[in-house]
Amino acid sequence: MIKQVPLQELNMRMERFRTMMSQYNPEWEMAVIFSKINMYYFTGTMQEGMLLIPRDDEAVLWVRRSFERAEDESLFPLIRPMNSYRDAVGCYKNLPDAIYLETEFVPLAMFQRFQKYFPFKNFKPLDMIIAKLRSVKSNYELEMIKRAGEVHRIVLEERVPEILEEGMSEAELATRLFSVMVEEGHQGISRFSMLDTEMVIGHICFGESSIYPTYFNGPGGCYGLSPAAPLLGSRERKLKKGDLVFIDMGCGVDGYHTDKTMTYMFGSPLTEEAVEEHKKCVDIQNKIASMLKPGAIPACIYKDIMDSLDAKFQENFMGFGRRKVKFLGHGIGLQVDEMPVIAEGFNEPLKEGMVLALEPKKGIENIGMVGIENTFIVTAEGGKCITGESPGLIPVY
Repeated sequence: MIKQVPLQELNMRMERFRTMMSQYNPEWEMAVIFSKINMYYFTGTMQEGMLLIPRDDEAVLWVRRSFERAEDESLFPLIRPMNSYRDAVGCYKNLPDAIYLETEFVPLAMFQRFQKYFPFKNFKPLDMIIAKLRSVKSNYELEMIKRAGEVHRIVLEERVPEILEEGMSEAELATRLFSVMVEEGHQGISRFSMLDTEMVIGHICFGESSIYPTYFNGPGGCYGLSPAAPLLGSRERKLKKGDLVFIDMGCGVDGYHTDKTMTYMFGSPLTEEAVEEHKKCVDIQNKIASMLKPGAIPACIYKDIMDSLDAKFQENFMGFGRRKVKFLGHGIGLQVDEMPVIAEGFNEPLKEGMVLALEPKKGIENIGMVGIENTFIVTAEGGKCITGESPGLIPVY
């Protein structure tokens, strides 16, 4: 049975979009959405086509493929078929001079094809409005995220220790882990807004692999399968006693994600120094979580935390060597990397219903990446964790 996003939910999102557009861009007359993720947010279906939103008329979802599926899946009021943009433009007599679109997503060739049939003069960005809109989750969205968080908790805190075996490769762990995730309810894919970012599960690492350089914008690393596929894990790196096992992965249910990192000590404990550094990361996570209240400023949280850390600890904090990231957490929802970000420059106050993944981590030479990551909902009492309570470094002996 197809699960449809309720019409009331879709109407609420469109109403909020129109209100925000009029607030931030009072001159707006028309917006168009091409990305499947944003299309799903507004219509409850992902198709090849476009969602065209006039200011003073009803929004229409124009679908090239598949119109039949869109009708089955979506309760959106107006869905129409098209073979090309030519089929749609005839329904709009007076096109505005400027159209708002997703400038972070739309390729130049797509833009030129669209402009051929919709001959507007200028375009303006829509990205920040939608990012702000999506950053505050409805009760419906929070339910999906909580379900993803429970799958995450079960898989990483309960089932992974049963999977780990001496001699298995990182790639073998990744394939077993994927099967378990889907069995528990994961949707089978994690989506990112970062350009050209592919991800199956996440970073699956043994020991030093977790501090190996990677193109991914996060503190951890990963050997990956090969230079052509720096994902999953290495077929050559085998699990041995004394290894730190590092798993950083997203989990999704009905489109909505949580993010979680869990670490394990396989066969024997890590050094006392590594355990202490890990505990500091957990303390940092908990301190940030206590600050996730409506009205808090992400940039101020970042500064407060970083200013509280001594110079020695900051070495290899949030990365390793020169490969360090300049954030402590990030928003999450239909994509793993959303607004807001716990980093400099993010000065808009947090709002109740925002969801953030906090990930303080520290690289240790010859050992790997210690630390933690969990997903939290912003509440009046502080961040509410929805991905489990384990502090990590779970012993598997």
